[in-house]
Amino acid sequence: MKAKKYKILVLSDLKKHTNSTIKSAVGLAKMIDAEVDVFHVKKPTDVVASDSQLSAIRTINQELNQFKNKIEKLINPFIESYNIAITSNYGLGNIKSEIEAYISATKPDVIVLGKRNTKILKLAGDHVTDFVLKTHNGPVLIVSNKNGIAPETDLHIGLLNGQSQVFNQHFNGNLFENTKAPLKSFNIVNSVNSGYKLGDKPNENTIDFVFEKNDNTIKNIDQYLDKNKVNLLLINRSVKKGTTANNESEIKQIINNVNVSLFITSNTQKQAV
Repeated sequence: MKAKKYKILVLSDLKKHTNSTIKSAVGLAKMIDAEVDVFHVKKPTDVVASDSQLSAIRTINQELNQFKNKIEKLINPFIESYNIAITSNYGLGNIKSEIEAYISATKPDVIVLGKRNTKILKLAGDHVTDFVLKTHNGPVLIVSNKNGIAPETDLHIGLLNGQSQVFNQHFNGNLFENTKAPLKSFNIVNSVNSGYKLGDKPNENTIDFVFEKNDNTIKNIDQYLDKNKVNLLLINRSVKKGTTANNESEIKQIINNVNVSLFITSNTQKQAV
């Protein structure tokens, strides 16, 4: 009996970079044998401007039809080109509440989000990304607008602090099988003179880079990611309180300052001892 397919949920605002976000979701789906579901939600105030109930209902129906037409134009080419199942749904209400309810109802294995512009992040913060990372215990793929993982793109994987993490998510093996070896591990230490020792490697061909923690660490990692043509950085969320490697603050810095797609794995996994 064939194993049940994984489920990938794409949360989209249907704006400029939606196509590249869905394309990367399709790329991931082809690697791990998954089906894709696209969910779009709007606040009522963004749709309904009239106090008339009849007018409001008419406007909502028009908005729903526009969504269906727009999303079909987006997903149909992927369905035809890559022979993959893609569904879509639309929500109207409080953004966070609708997303939380949809995640609870559909129970996706992976959630995919587009990476917002860094300048916008600094001004307003990416509240949806923060919310999803806190709400969803499973993996989250944050797609770079410039460096996605489309089906026809060669996959080059990097690991953040890979030597101290156990990358044992069920489908991580599928990702490693699709990468162009060797893997690259980017390890942050308090001091390069502190006797730092490399631990077990997730792949015998892994190449290690060690960075001393300072104000320029993330910027330097971003440069090395680019030099090594890494287009997917795996980050295993820390589960131990007081742990500095891959904690919430460090992950947020990575999200805001690197130009590759990020695969942030489940926060229920345990670190290597």
